[in-house]
Amino acid sequence: DGRAVALSTREFAILQSLMERPTAVVSRAQLEERLYGWDEEVSSNAVEVHVHNLRRKLGEGRIRTVRGVGYCMGSG
Repeated sequence: DGRAVALSTREFAILQSLMERPTAVVSRAQLEERLYGWDEEVSSNAVEVHVHNLRRKLGEGRIRTVRGVGYCMGSG
């Protein structure tokens, strides 16, 4: 909407992953690989928390959950 939005590094990485292929569904595992290194422990709902925060900042319709598969851009 033309306004600046402050994002954490991990929120930005998720958004970038989704925007690189806006029509593709990106799995939770793919997002975890991008967000965390080999030596980092990932909590069970880390991706969901970051996606929730992104939705709050960007608006609910921007990121869609594809149940059992992952996330994609838009409300399709």
